[in-house]
Amino acid sequence: MKLRLIVILSAVLALGSPVAALADFYQYTDENGVVHITNVPTTAKYKWMMKERVPSVLSPSNPAFKNLSEGRFEEMIKSAAVKYGVDPMLVKAIVKAESDFDPAAVSKKGATGLMQLMPATASRMGVRNIHDPVENIEGGIKYLSKLLQMFKWQVPLAVAAYNAGENAVLKYGAIPPYSETQTYVKRVLHYHDLYSSGSR
Repeated sequence: MKLRLIVILSAVLALGSPVAALADFYQYTDENGVVHITNVPTTAKYKWMMKERVPSVLSPSNPAFKNLSEGRFEEMIKSAAVKYGVDPMLVKAIVKAESDFDPAAVSKKGATGLMQLMPATASRMGVRNIHDPVENIEGGIKYLSKLLQMFKWQVPLAVAAYNAGENAVLKYGAIPPYSETQTYVKRVLHYHDLYSSGSR
């Protein structure tokens, strides 16, 4: 598939202003299969794709950025977790394992956002905008709550189902024998222990 990249700098940047401006990126695929990407959409065909990453010293590789990112979503997580009766520390552990608190994260399989929701799961949970951190978090927590109830609040099974799907856990009656899922469960439980103990 061909890729056409359109980069249009804002007037502020063009004038050499020292103020850092962050842009949203949009894309659409035309009838010839060509993907168009821009930060200045000129037609309704463009759909929001992601926000430009934070530049300078507060980059994703900087620990200060990660702490800032986690703090940004603290209240969103706590509010939705209380609403659905889920341990907020477990939610934070899942967000950490899924996206490392990057709201623009998109996996190769199409899982999107902080809680890496698949489009079909997001739709089931009533999420209209999967890219919106508030909706993404609420949809993920709502799904996690259903999994916890389904597996009688056995956290390892619910976490495994979040990764591999509930049918896989129902099939085996345990954590599925998939190395990815087993590693994922260990990571989430590890992060959960750290958050619960205040080590993070």
